[in-house]
Amino acid sequence: MFYEWIYPLHTHPGLSAFNVFRYITFRAAYAAITALLVCFVIGPPMIEWLRSVRLGQKIRPEGPQAHLAKAGTPTMGGLLILLAILVPTLLWGNFHSRSMWIALLGTLWLGGIGFIDDYLRVVKGLPKGLLGRYKLAGQIALGALVGLALVFWPESGLPPTVTHVPFFKFRFVDFGIFFIPFVIFIVTASSNAVNLTDGLDGLASGLVAIAALAFAGMCYVSGHVKFSEYLNIGYLRYAGELTVFCAAVFGASLGFLWYNCHPADVFMGDTGSLALGGALGIVAVLIKREFWLALVGGVFVAETLSVMIQVASFKLRGRRVFRMSPLHHHFELKGWAESRVVLRFYIVGALLALLSLSTFKLQ
Repeated sequence: MFYEWIYPLHTHPGLSAFNVFRYITFRAAYAAITALLVCFVIGPPMIEWLRSVRLGQKIRPEGPQAHLAKAGTPTMGGLLILLAILVPTLLWGNFHSRSMWIALLGTLWLGGIGFIDDYLRVVKGLPKGLLGRYKLAGQIALGALVGLALVFWPESGLPPTVTHVPFFKFRFVDFGIFFIPFVIFIVTASSNAVNLTDGLDGLASGLVAIAALAFAGMCYVSGHVKFSEYLNIGYLRYAGELTVFCAAVFGASLGFLWYNCHPADVFMGDTGSLALGGALGIVAVLIKREFWLALVGGVFVAETLSVMIQVASFKLRGRRVFRMSPLHHHFELKGWAESRVVLRFYIVGALLALLSLSTFKLQ
């Protein structure tokens, strides 16, 4: 909005200072700040309202016993995250960027699916919430729409069905007719991975903040002519504007972490976790860095694999590999304090983010 309405004024005498609105770095920084301010202003009354209407989290009795004390903590805080992403993206984003709209609308789509699930579980009292097959159908539909949009309405840059390969200069994988199924897999897997990780106070929100900051850097250099030439990476003209969106996700995650750190005042629920995971997956698809998603989000991958391994082992051998899955519960039952698990996972997430960014120079 500011880019559309204020930046054009820089041509008028005495208003040349408005030229600063053309710079993505300026708008990205203020998108993150705006997201934080939205959380700080809207957060307290929203949490109080969630308490007043008794929208509290129900804790599974089979989980770690220490978590039983969290019963009744307000949930559905993902609404705050969605608002903190929506407002700064609309204020500081470039409305002519098709990629920005795809990322924003996809995030809201998944947030809507998560909201329905939370509503059915918390308000209507249905233990399973939205049935898995309906949730999966919504994720698949979104992935298909994103894939179709990229195939039939490509923006200038690389061919729509290719993706970069880490560690190799100008090496690409062309998925051809399998591109849309690949996009469906990325969107579905990323949203579910963050959802599985959201089991400890501050864990998912902090890790998403780290990943969003890493992807903001990737978007910026991919959409910058000189940086992409210097790093010998494919230039994507539209990718730069996604920096603003990633900055909004970063600020929203940090702002929510203010209330979600241990002991949490509010939980994000599926409303937040599905939206945040989907946002990362969609951005990775848009800048053709899908393989980087597994590296930046290595903790999310480990959490998901721990669940898959646990289920497969129990069904095939009748034995468990981990004390409990997802992985964070395994370390809890080993005696690690919740805050220690979260902090150490942050450290791993930060190291993986730095490693992923280093590959741009290694290419």
